[in-house]
Amino acid sequence: MNWLIAPFQVDFMVRGFIVALLVGTLCSLIGAFVVLRKLSFIGDGIAHASFAGIVIAYLRGANFYLGAAIVAVLTALGIGFVHRKANVSLDTSIGVLFTGAFALGIFLMSRQRSYSVDLQDYLFGDILGVSRQDVVLIVALWAIVVAVLFVFFRALVYTSFDPVVAQASGIRAGMLDYLLLVLLALTIVVTLEAVGIVLVAALLVTPAAAAYQLTRRFSVMIVLSALLGAFCSIGGLYLSYYLNAASGATIVLMATLVFFVAVAIRRLRVRALGYARSSRP
Repeated sequence: MNWLIAPFQVDFMVRGFIVALLVGTLCSLIGAFVVLRKLSFIGDGIAHASFAGIVIAYLRGANFYLGAAIVAVLTALGIGFVHRKANVSLDTSIGVLFTGAFALGIFLMSRQRSYSVDLQDYLFGDILGVSRQDVVLIVALWAIVVAVLFVFFRALVYTSFDPVVAQASGIRAGMLDYLLLVLLALTIVVTLEAVGIVLVAALLVTPAAAAYQLTRRFSVMIVLSALLGAFCSIGGLYLSYYLNAASGATIVLMATLVFFVAVAIRRLRVRALGYARSSRP
């Protein structure tokens, strides 16, 4: 059992496991809606756009999470606004706004001759570098997102499956779309330091996609997605510790492996069902 408890003997690993558990469950909960609504690209877009907020916060001496959150939320709302008001497809809106915001971050960063911090850590993640203050902030954001998701869960599910009927029944589908975008933006901000901007979209989509392979009931899918997200985050962090590898990348690779295992399980179930039906007299 020594190998199991060895990582917990150092403080930064304990903080890393706490953040991994929070990030894994939160990304997977929101990811279930992302997969259901076919919004996989939007997570990557908002994550890249938040880099501009990180750079601006650095230049102003402000909190990086606050800067990332402001730009991420503004980008998410902007994507929804352009899509609805300018009669532009959703993927086009994402492409225009996230590339513009990401380019702004790179432009501002390129004008600085030196850095007191390495902003590239936010591109690739450093879950073992989180401080106690970071953990407190991540817990607070996690609690806010989960609480809002719990309150509006039924309405969000309704609008995800049939937005037209939901709108006709009196549910404000447009407002809920904006709300989901804001929750997605905050989730991405929580995830940034754990796996980084480059990998955040994978953690949002992959556990939920794996859960979708195993069930078609959304209530089961969202629970299974959260469990798989937690398993991949904790398991990936364990592997990175013993393999001396990048933690964020290892977590995502773990999630990718779980996805293909889920695909294989689904194919075996389909074949077994087909064989059972064909063997009936």
